[in-house]
Amino acid sequence: MEKKDSSSSFTIGDSAQERSWPYVPDCYVIPSSNRPSLTPETASVPVIDFSRLRQDATQRANAIKEIGNACHQVGFFQIINHGICQSILDGALSVASDFFKLPAEEKVKFMSNDVKKPVRYGTSLKDGDDKFQFWRVFLKHYAHPLSDWIHLWPKNPPHYRENMGKYCKEVMKLALEVMGAINESLGLGPSYLSNQMEDGMQVTAVNCYPPCPNPELALGLPPHSDYTCLSIVLQNSAGLEVIDKRDGKWKLIPDVHGALQVHIGDHLEVLSNGLYKSVVHRAILNSERTRISIASLHSMGMDEKMGTAEELVDDQHPKKYKDSSFGDFLDFLCKNDIAEGKNFIDKLKIKA
Repeated sequence: MEKKDSSSSFTIGDSAQERSWPYVPDCYVIPSSNRPSLTPETASVPVIDFSRLRQDATQRANAIKEIGNACHQVGFFQIINHGICQSILDGALSVASDFFKLPAEEKVKFMSNDVKKPVRYGTSLKDGDDKFQFWRVFLKHYAHPLSDWIHLWPKNPPHYRENMGKYCKEVMKLALEVMGAINESLGLGPSYLSNQMEDGMQVTAVNCYPPCPNPELALGLPPHSDYTCLSIVLQNSAGLEVIDKRDGKWKLIPDVHGALQVHIGDHLEVLSNGLYKSVVHRAILNSERTRISIASLHSMGMDEKMGTAEELVDDQHPKKYKDSSFGDFLDFLCKNDIAEGKNFIDKLKIKA
């Protein structure tokens, strides 16, 4: 195949990853200093047996302590025995995969660069606006309350709404329990902000990373932290890397069958006054298979401000962050390119 002019970006529906190009166009090639290894080291990730939170007081206390240590040390952990049955996990991954196999004309019904649209299909980050393009395709949709949004989701594949709806409903319940455990580990109590989170936002980001002919040249997503309180991620194979704070190296998160990944987001860093740090992560690629991930992002309401807990502020520990909302992040995203290293959390830090 003759190479086209690959110096500019592509439109939705016509991107290199959607059309399975046999080479990586120039606008996808990231600087050599940021390129991933084809043989990355494996990260050491805390694995929390979530069933211990539902056992006796000693088991719960030990699990809460482990969660607190994970949030403080790495901002990331995996949970097993979380209570969501494997058939629901598999069903969500199956309809996600089937959606991305649909003809382009079916998917582009949902295409939009409006980051505030409740259902949107796209590629890269902000199509046409990014300095670098990224080798992914995505469908994002609001998911809570489910009855408010599910009628806007794709009708095809036929079981998409049913299967994805079941997963979103279950992961929302789990997210509230995880958030309660994290707040308890901070000494704030499990019910802290529980009403605000129950009435808050759930955004489901369904990501597809097609095979890339030169995975060492490109990324699926650039380094970033999530703007939410927390994110819960389901995936069909490994492909997420985090920075190991001990040596500064990118390391691959191992894929544990049936486990879910929990990312600490920017708003939890704000809430904790920096005791817990949002985790910087990126998506790498491979040349052989399509990777699917479903990220469920949880925060308070669109315009509800997250501030630092008063209980965690005193003369020795002054407030370090400005208050902000989910809507504030979307405004930031409209005006900034996170691929160039511009992070929302940096905007929130109060200068000493």
